[in-house]
Amino acid sequence: FGPVIVSADSFDPSDVLVETRVNGQLRQSGSTALMLRDVVTILVEVSRGMTLEAGDVIATGTPAGVGHGMKPPVYLQTGDVVEVSIEGIGRLQNEVQ
Repeated sequence: FGPVIVSADSFDPSDVLVETRVNGQLRQSGSTALMLRDVVTILVEVSRGMTLEAGDVIATGTPAGVGHGMKPPVYLQTGDVVEVSIEGIGRLQNEVQ
């Protein structure tokens, strides 16, 4: 998770492009506007059942394009570089170990 943390008053998550690249090749690209439930609704629903605290993470899934769904399936290998970018926030890059 990263590369930064943003506060709710400094970022509008309603229509943001999220992309994933593996070794520079675009694998996933989608907008938060296409989510089945918007970020605010997810936070409201989750907080009804549990207390959310600073640092908690809610995993919401990813856009289409995961390697398992490819024909034939393509899986990450040691040395692959995965980059995830979120419009307006930044880019996180990691090498698979």
